[in-house]
Amino acid sequence: MTTTTETYGIDPTPTPLALLLLGREADPNSERGVECPGDLPAASDPDLVERARAAKAKLGDRVFILGHHYQRDEVIEFADVTGDSFKLARDAAARPEAEFIVFCGVHFMAESADILTSSAQQVILPDLAAGCSMADMATAEQVAECWDVLADAGIADVTVPVSYMNSSADIKAFTGKHGGSICTSSNAQRALEWAYEQGQKVLFLPDQHLGRNTAVRDLGFSLDDCVLYNPHKPNGGLTTEQLRNAKIILWRGHCSVHGRFSVDSVNDVRARIPGVNVLVHPECKHEVVSAADLVGSTEYIIKALDAAEPGSKWAIGTELNLVRRLAKAHPDKEVVFLDRAVCFCSTMNRIDLPHLVWTLESLVEGRVPNVITVDAETEKYAKAALDRMLALP
Repeated sequence: MTTTTETYGIDPTPTPLALLLLGREADPNSERGVECPGDLPAASDPDLVERARAAKAKLGDRVFILGHHYQRDEVIEFADVTGDSFKLARDAAARPEAEFIVFCGVHFMAESADILTSSAQQVILPDLAAGCSMADMATAEQVAECWDVLADAGIADVTVPVSYMNSSADIKAFTGKHGGSICTSSNAQRALEWAYEQGQKVLFLPDQHLGRNTAVRDLGFSLDDCVLYNPHKPNGGLTTEQLRNAKIILWRGHCSVHGRFSVDSVNDVRARIPGVNVLVHPECKHEVVSAADLVGSTEYIIKALDAAEPGSKWAIGTELNLVRRLAKAHPDKEVVFLDRAVCFCSTMNRIDLPHLVWTLESLVEGRVPNVITVDAETEKYAKAALDRMLALP
């Protein structure tokens, strides 16, 4: 299939918004921002690819590069392994001989890798501005206040926290400290089933859509069984009665990429491409998931395309870098992006080839930049929550 700007809805004009979506500008309201000590190579440098190869070769087995599925192709080219956030963290832990783990993903992913790797290894994030808007939607202070609200309602002792992998180390630690588990988009159903064996209610953090979709689609709950806790409103914007009646308390968080897809996107692609299969990620809104043909995690999406019949047509509702890569990998199938609007993950895209070259060359010169370190107390409880997930049947 030929990738076109019409197919994917990409506006090639370098407007400020387009640059932000492509990760080439910073949003001061949501990103940490970072200055690289020394000179960051220019993106126009024709020798960047060779510089990356040379630096990686010099480092040899001392470095292990992880590339998330949503990364740019120019970065994925140098990844030793690719995958979703949890797979990559586990891959890092399985390489104890690697002194440096270069995580081409976002901040919470690098934190998870630091938690799961040994103290002799250093996890590096090439650009500290590569954060996650969803993870930032739940702070430790807000979640602690929420727990107090649940305690005041008399339900904290029967509520089990379940936190999505896409959360900060602080939130994972809160979850571990209160007897809860982490989940991924592929095992959320098993995690929730486990939680309801431990208690009567679940506090699901921080992605409301994954929590709602799993509870309703997989566990058979009704939408009325779900309430939405808004950390910016007193009592979460809920009455004590609503909290007591709810089966699952959803945090008001979402993915800025998957949240952009709409039912109109689904209807539009079905009208344009008769017979198309609509496949979306469970971080999409409930009405989008309900309108789709198939729903699944990033790994599920990749496997579904691998197994699809030649000549079949697919509209994929997930991050654009991955959809473009899938289209290229399956020229015998028609693979299009679900929406006409750009849906890159802007912070993931902040890690580009110049940042990767700068990181690798710094390591060659004996400087270790942007080390991600989780303190011992946080690591202890966060690992407890991760271990509970690993023990799920």
